[in-house]
Amino acid sequence: HQNKCTFRQKGYLCVLQGKCPEEGWSESTVELFLNELAVMDSNNFLGNCGVGEREGQVASGLVARRHYRLIHGIGRSGDIAAVQPKAAGSSLLNKITNSVVLDVLRFTVKKTYSMLLLTFTCFIFIRVEKKFNRESYMFSSLKGFEPVVIENVLEGDELRTNLEEVERKIEELGAENILCVHSTTSCFAPRVPDRLEELAVLCAKHDIPHIVNNAYGMQSSKCMHLIQQGARVGRIDAFVQSLDKNFMVPVGGAIIAGFDENFIKDISRMYPGRASASPSLDVLITLLTLGANGYKKLLEMYGHLAQELSALAERHGERLLHTPHNPISLAMSLACLQTHSTAAVTQLGSMLFTRQVSGARVVLLGVEQTVSGHTFRGFMSHTDAYPCPYLNAASAIGITRDDITLCIKRLDKCLKSLSKEAPAEKSESGSPAEDVDDQTVP
Repeated sequence: HQNKCTFRQKGYLCVLQGKCPEEGWSESTVELFLNELAVMDSNNFLGNCGVGEREGQVASGLVARRHYRLIHGIGRSGDIAAVQPKAAGSSLLNKITNSVVLDVLRFTVKKTYSMLLLTFTCFIFIRVEKKFNRESYMFSSLKGFEPVVIENVLEGDELRTNLEEVERKIEELGAENILCVHSTTSCFAPRVPDRLEELAVLCAKHDIPHIVNNAYGMQSSKCMHLIQQGARVGRIDAFVQSLDKNFMVPVGGAIIAGFDENFIKDISRMYPGRASASPSLDVLITLLTLGANGYKKLLEMYGHLAQELSALAERHGERLLHTPHNPISLAMSLACLQTHSTAAVTQLGSMLFTRQVSGARVVLLGVEQTVSGHTFRGFMSHTDAYPCPYLNAASAIGITRDDITLCIKRLDKCLKSLSKEAPAEKSESGSPAEDVDDQTVP
């Protein structure tokens, strides 16, 4: 037993140093190693509640076991090598894999300096901000294209497509010089799905290809209806959606769909080499396990989340932003909290994370981010100057009533705590200590 432990410890040390072990591991050792990585991911924490659109929720236990519960995938939007705070185990797995493969490459090509093991993904454009826009920019730059960002317009609380500006840009640049219009359906409130019908008509009128990012819109009948109507009245060449966001399977696959069979076949012929069968197997297992009725039952939480979040907002002098055109994501203002303390708004996001509420996003005002030479003001808010900071939560597939109840309870405690601390913060220097017990309250 002692020899086995010593071997395992040496093997772990070897791999953690980025080296391929000399002697192969037994299956039980490999499984133990993967299980130890998996417990570092937030979806495997006891007491975790996820209220985002990508929280590592898996419908089939068989699929979860097949992936050793490493559900989050690797990298972050805009950087596949970046560490995910809520997926430390998966991030470590990614770094270990890259290091070990690099070590193997150096067996024969000793001067190999760096490498990346990549999986399939999709990216987005009209302004939607996650860092994956960077891939759009970088790809466009490599091909000699220039991304043109169309600013959204504020209508009530909602951020909507600026159709006049889109048409003006088409006239200014010339339709023959535009590669495609890149629109989106699913997005974080207060942004709402683009006006697909009107955009599709414009694209048909000017003979411009139209690609729709439908990342997690397949779970929404409203988003799918927008796509169907857009194709009926105008031009939509293809729409792309993630498997994990719509079918509760691990990150790593996407569906490209369209209305021209030959066009989709042309895309399939462009895929370089073979691809993993894992995404197909995961989706098949999940759908056979759930059945059509089981799948539909996973899509009924929007009204409950909206009701609970609205009631919470009212208790704290905030309000649920009115975004009826967004069928998945919700946003609660943080204007009152900001009047107490600007630092409190920033602190709220970290407080929720340490209390195991994943997926909730706190969006600040005035943040700037430069991506390939283009500066986004109000980064992550989809517009240069939204009227107030806010918090996002999503009723994406897989969320349960228990998740919502737990999230609301913890968010309520955080807001109460920050409201109490604000007066003390004004009179004392330094930030007040947090209640240790509060960090683990269910």
